[in-house]
Amino acid sequence: MAEERNSEIRYLTPPSVDLKRKKYCRFKKSGIKYIDFKDPEFLKKFLNEQGKILPRRITGTSLKYQRRVAQAVKRARHLALLPFVTDLMK
Repeated sequence: MAEERNSEIRYLTPPSVDLKRKKYCRFKKSGIKYIDFKDPEFLKKFLNEQGKILPRRITGTSLKYQRRVAQAVKRARHLALLPFVTDLMK
């Protein structure tokens, strides 16, 4: 009887298994050479909810492309395609 109850236990979220995925640079993997500052939907992937640029250690972007992403975000902010600060962006 006790064994049957254990099989019926359901979790809202699956039990966390600590899998360490290897980070990769999506630009190198996809072969992207140019980061377009006029595409705000793509650049939003590199911003948090407040509009700050996410660091390399979180996104896995290489240094070369992280600099390009930062420059593209700053240009998009200057042209009012992206906000400088916000309460909830996503």
